[in-house]
Amino acid sequence: MLFVTPLGARGLLRRLGFLAGLFLALNTAHAAGPLTLNEAWRLAESANPVLRATLASQDAAQGQLQDASGLLYNNPQLSTDQTRRRVPQAGLPENRFYERTIGISQTFEIAGQAGHRREAASRELAAVTENIDETRRQIRAEVEQRFSRVLILQRRIDIEREALTSVNDAANAVKKRVAAGEDSRLDGNLATVEAERGRNQLAVLGEQLLQARAELAATLQLPAKSLPEVSGELRATPPDTSLDALLVTASQRPLLRALEHREQAARSRLGLERASVFPDVTVGLSTGQEAPYETREKFTRLTVSIPLPLFRRNAAGIGKATTELTQAEIERQSTERDVLARVRTLWQRLDSLQARVKRLSDSVLPALDENRRLSATAYRAGEIGLLQLLLVNRQLLDARRDYLDAVGEFIQTRIDLEQTAGWSAVHANLSSEKKQ
Repeated sequence: MLFVTPLGARGLLRRLGFLAGLFLALNTAHAAGPLTLNEAWRLAESANPVLRATLASQDAAQGQLQDASGLLYNNPQLSTDQTRRRVPQAGLPENRFYERTIGISQTFEIAGQAGHRREAASRELAAVTENIDETRRQIRAEVEQRFSRVLILQRRIDIEREALTSVNDAANAVKKRVAAGEDSRLDGNLATVEAERGRNQLAVLGEQLLQARAELAATLQLPAKSLPEVSGELRATPPDTSLDALLVTASQRPLLRALEHREQAARSRLGLERASVFPDVTVGLSTGQEAPYETREKFTRLTVSIPLPLFRRNAAGIGKATTELTQAEIERQSTERDVLARVRTLWQRLDSLQARVKRLSDSVLPALDENRRLSATAYRAGEIGLLQLLLVNRQLLDARRDYLDAVGEFIQTRIDLEQTAGWSAVHANLSSEKKQ
């Protein structure tokens, strides 16, 4: 039997607790892992406050349509009254009796107001639905842009670390050669300065990556302490479509459809205000009893009332509705013009970036890789000095930076183009399947 003292038991428990916490932390980190783009989209659509607020606005539009779709817009009115009468009679006691009446009245719109109201409410609901789709697309584009920004910075840091490793190796070799008198102190200082520049660049990129991860976490509504790492591929591939097809999809973008629905809703509200100039007719039906008990009479009364539009002709309502319609028309036309113009501009920019990425990947980077390999061999053989070696490494590092910057700009432009045109690969696949 094994006996453990109280002090040893506490130490054992602390060790076990530490190991359990470490195991749990490792499992949690492994379970979380790097974030993929699809996971980021899913998190954003489930927690983004802008999208949730837009979804909440659908309830108001549905309620408005439900009210406008009723059989009659005005509710019927139920009325009742009771009258107490005292009839004095000469030489006789005063005669007291009650008269009761109950009735119902209904106001009818006679100029088609109900149709205008239903059309306006229906258009508003359609606009809200399109606005939800537009908001979802905007959030997905924002998430993808910030996701790719983090991914680019992660790759930049990997390249900087690789370059720093090469510089450190060269610096260590130079120190030995300086100590042996084979190189000058100038070469040693050059290697040291180059290594410090690499560390400084790495620190700057680390700060930029921290900021980019914080922005991505805010978009995904992750906890404040959670700064996600991402995983994915960086591909400078253009959309599998043409400019004409993008212009067609841009004209059908949810944003433009929402503006069109709002314009139609404003037109229906103008028709409603103009129809409101015609007065509503109120029809009432009542029944009751009156006169003393011995001569009590039952009656049924039909009443019709209509206001005379002599002084107020709803000029304020018509003017306001006309202004709203004009503003909606201007907003739709200007937005449509801006969207189509931006699609053309982004398409041209994407084409230029694609050519730049191709030049760097096909011509510049292979030549610089070969130069680095040759220069390293020549330096070890003593054929070139440290300055030439550092120059070749610096050119290669700058070219890799330029390449990643060009790829990053290409990806950001492609995302912006697809969002502006309302196009996506998934949308294109669904459209082709429907045609088949």
